[in-house]
Amino acid sequence: MLAIILMMTLGVLVAAAVGVYVAYPHRGAKMPVAPQLGTAMRKGVDALPTLEDSESRV
Repeated sequence: MLAIILMMTLGVLVAAAVGVYVAYPHRGAKMPVAPQLGTAMRKGVDALPTLEDSESRV
């Protein structure tokens, strides 16, 4: 029972983090309550490798 509650809580937290990221840093806006969190999220995403538009077409 505890494992189910823990996993559901983790899922909700991940979904909330994605929602917050899409609402603010992804659009280039500052987060109103915790701008340091938005800056940290943006740095983390910028560090990940991405495909360029020309690389995605096969």
